[in-house]
Amino acid sequence: MKARLPEGYNMKRGDMMRQVQKMQEDMANAQAEVEAAEFEAAAGGGAVTVKVNGKKELLEVKISPEAVDPEDIEMLEDLLVAAVNEGMKKADAEMESKMGAVTGGLNIPGMGGLF
Repeated sequence: MKARLPEGYNMKRGDMMRQVQKMQEDMANAQAEVEAAEFEAAAGGGAVTVKVNGKKELLEVKISPEAVDPEDIEMLEDLLVAAVNEGMKKADAEMESKMGAVTGGLNIPGMGGLF
């Protein structure tokens, strides 16, 4: 005896495939939008400011003259690291937000690397 599929099964499957394709397009668009965006972050009360993009590329570093102390280079290094890390967190948060909006908060296996 053969199992019978419910009537309209193929249509439902086709609708689901269209929805998946639409979600993939929306995710690609959201990813491109975030990658093109720029995020600014500061450390040390604005002594060091950086700008990164959604591709996690460092675009710009601005250092206040007051932050440059030849006797304390380590502090400047720490401020740079803190500012860059904060900029990257902002880019990650935006990617996660955009992808969450597209997927409706679904945790899609294999998509964790995107955001």
